[in-house]
Amino acid sequence: MAASMLKVAVAGISQCARHVVPGLRTFSTSQFLCQGAPGSVWKLGRLNHVAIAVPDLEKATALYRDVLGAQVSAVMPLPEHGVYTVFVELGNTKLELLHPLGEKSPIAGFLQKNKSGGMHHICIEVDDINAAIADLKARKIRTLSEEPRIGAHGKPVMFLHPKDCDGVLVELEQA
Repeated sequence: MAASMLKVAVAGISQCARHVVPGLRTFSTSQFLCQGAPGSVWKLGRLNHVAIAVPDLEKATALYRDVLGAQVSAVMPLPEHGVYTVFVELGNTKLELLHPLGEKSPIAGFLQKNKSGGMHHICIEVDDINAAIADLKARKIRTLSEEPRIGAHGKPVMFLHPKDCDGVLVELEQA
């Protein structure tokens, strides 16, 4: 009896899956996301982190640690990027809190325009950063530097120009 009910339920679900409901959003699966761009030799991976520029790093760290109960890293200076970072662990991804390090910090400029701070960039992992950069440059996607630099996780990273990425600053990180 249970087996026949299961067959009927599965048949009903597969019938529903063939019928597209107007206005119903469908989302791709991880497998689809990891297929890479058509004709490319590199693959897009998981969301590594969302970076948030903050005017007060101690206050922001305390919010996530003391109020929201998240696990946070120690403050890490990254002079080559002009930032201090704190990572907030979220289970399925991370937040990266960014604060200026030095007057020429790109985050200082961001905070001058956005006094309260805000989302700065997203970071997505790729399986071959050099192939990704070559492919994206061939597709006329500008990068913010000529070569990858070592990021906060000790891996090569490259930033893509937001004007070529629908207004979003995208960081690619070697998986």
